[in-house]
Amino acid sequence: MNSVVTERFIHCHDQLKKEQRIRSSRQFALSLDYLPQSLSEILKKRRDVTIELLRKAIDAYKLNPVYLFSGEGPLFMTEDEQANLKVLTVVTNSHNDERIVHVPVPAQAGYASESKDPTFIQELPNYTLPDYKYKVGTHRSFDLSGDSMEPTLFEGDKVVCSYLEPSLWASSLKDNYVYVVVTKGDVLIKRIHNHIKAEQKLLLFSDNTYYDPLEMSVKDIQEIWYVRAKISPFLPSPSNINNMLRSEMEELRKMVQNQSNIIQNLYNTIETLVEQTKKN
Repeated sequence: MNSVVTERFIHCHDQLKKEQRIRSSRQFALSLDYLPQSLSEILKKRRDVTIELLRKAIDAYKLNPVYLFSGEGPLFMTEDEQANLKVLTVVTNSHNDERIVHVPVPAQAGYASESKDPTFIQELPNYTLPDYKYKVGTHRSFDLSGDSMEPTLFEGDKVVCSYLEPSLWASSLKDNYVYVVVTKGDVLIKRIHNHIKAEQKLLLFSDNTYYDPLEMSVKDIQEIWYVRAKISPFLPSPSNINNMLRSEMEELRKMVQNQSNIIQNLYNTIETLVEQTKKN
C-alpha cells in the first residue's frame, strides 16, 4: 500500500466500528455500494482506496476530507461542515500530477449541472502549462462566449483560473477582479463586488457597459474560480495596430475640432450680444 490517504481511511473505518456506527466491515461496504471483498483488500493494505469510495464515505459517514488528504483536523465533520462541503473532481497524469481541465462553451451548461460528476469532468479536455504557479492547487480553464467582457476579454478567449474554496469566499473575493462564477445553471465570467459578509450575495459586472449588473445569492453559487491569465487566439498584426492608432487619433482630432467649433460659436454669440447691448 502506497497511499497515506488509504491509511487515514482505514483509521476512519476502525473508528466507525469502535463507536458502533457500523456493525461490520461488510455492512460498511454494502452501504457504500462497494464489494466487501474489495474493501477487505483495502483494510489488509493490499489495495489503495479509490476516489469514488472516498466520495461515497464522505457523503454517507461524514468523513472529513481535510483529515483524509492532509492529516489535519477531526476524523469526521459536523452537520454544518458537511452541508457546506463541495468535493471537487480533479484529473491527474500517471505521475499523479494534477492537470488543468478545460471547459469549452458546448460543455458549460453540462458543467454547471454536473460539476460533481467525476465521469463528466474526466471526459473534458485537459492539459498542462509550464509555469510553476499552475503546478500548485487546482486549476480550470473556460472558453469565453459573447461580448459582455469586451474590451478586456473577447469571444474565443480562454481564461485560466485557480479554485477558490467556499470557506474563503467572504474574505478573499476581491472587488473589481475577474472571476468565473458557476451557478446551478450557468458559467459566468464577470467582475465582482463582494457583499457576502453583509448580505450573502455578490454583484456581477460586465466590462461592456451595455450589460446591467447581476445580483447573485451565495446559495445559488456552486463554484468560484479566480481568473489568473487568458489565452487568446487573436494576435493583431503591426499594420492593424497602426491602423487602429491612426483611426483613434483621427477620431480624437475630430472631437477636438468639434469642441473648438463649439467654443468659437459660443465666443461669436457672446460678441454679438455684447455689440447689441452697446447699441441699445
